[in-house]
Amino acid sequence: MLRLQGWRVLCNWDKQSGHRTVGWLESFPASKCGDSELTGSTILFRDLQCLVSIAMRGLVNMKNKLLFNMNLPWLIKLSTDIIFRGDSTRFLCLKIDSSSDELDKENNILVKNLAGMGVDVKMVRKRQPGVLKRQITNEDGLKIFLQGKGANREAIASIISRYPRAITRSHQSLKERWEIWRSILMTDMEIVTILKRSPESFFRSGNNENMQKNITLFCSIGLTSKDLGNMLTRVPRVFSNSIELNKQMISLLNDIYLDLGGEKPDDFVKQIISKNVFILLRSSKQVKANVQFLQSSLSLSNKEFLTLLHGQGGDVLDLSNEYLKKTLANVKEKLLSHGCTELEANMFVLKHLRILYLSPQNLNDKIDCLLQTNSCLLKGPSPGDGRRQHKTQLRA
Repeated sequence: MLRLQGWRVLCNWDKQSGHRTVGWLESFPASKCGDSELTGSTILFRDLQCLVSIAMRGLVNMKNKLLFNMNLPWLIKLSTDIIFRGDSTRFLCLKIDSSSDELDKENNILVKNLAGMGVDVKMVRKRQPGVLKRQITNEDGLKIFLQGKGANREAIASIISRYPRAITRSHQSLKERWEIWRSILMTDMEIVTILKRSPESFFRSGNNENMQKNITLFCSIGLTSKDLGNMLTRVPRVFSNSIELNKQMISLLNDIYLDLGGEKPDDFVKQIISKNVFILLRSSKQVKANVQFLQSSLSLSNKEFLTLLHGQGGDVLDLSNEYLKKTLANVKEKLLSHGCTELEANMFVLKHLRILYLSPQNLNDKIDCLLQTNSCLLKGPSPGDGRRQHKTQLRA
């Protein structure tokens, strides 16, 4: 028992409940403490400081993770009205043996339910382990919903295994998103096929309003329903991009075309996106850097570069800038080492621009194969004719 001025603090241990009793606080006359000459407010203030000290030591020594991480100085600011109410007896109890692992435990009912559905629980733990700790999920509702759209048991299990957060989507959200996708694609099975290949594209975002805005944006630049269907089939993630991000890329492509002297930017943007939708997954900074690098490295005028972009040029704008630089440098080095001139090397790249997708080793192997077949394949006409043929190829 610990005596405070005007209060009696009893410390004990409750074995049955597993709680440590920091104190029974019982009020008794101040005269019993020998402090009858002190005012009540002075005694309470001093006793409050003692109590706060006890409470803080108890909290700091606790193993409970939530309480351990609390900002304890707030205790000092508590008024005496909160700590010491008008009751004659007060009980302050702190639980010490609460295991910190309780908050990290999986929902066993959910785990068993998913296993019964054929879901790869080990894969779920590896990809999104937090899902298994949720108390409220919609795996049964998701199963019924997808079955109604034609998905079989194996497909549903695969979808959940590879993107576990799918079970957190409500029925209403699933229904709304399905209707949006269905407005683009012809059948439910087309959507199921995409989900089996890329479940993240459908379930990653629950923002159906944002997706609808993206569809409106793509239609505004002239993309048809067929174009949207191809985009959704090939790269469905672009519809989950924020509307601001897609607008930024469209604006950049407009600016690039106008800066090069183009007159119909809408047609250009439509052509680039319909041919290479992956460009919408890249940053504006990366695409702009690729445009500047290609034009300067290949020594092209604005008109020549526009012609290139209308052809194969748009296909490589989504590459990493560093990868593009490394690959182009490797191509030129390889060709120059076999006697090609700088102009001939540039012409070869312009004619086969998609080779920039190849890794350096793969590219070198293919060039060696070409050289063994016919060394003239890498040779162009005389330097005087090279520029004319160069321009002819660009116009073709």
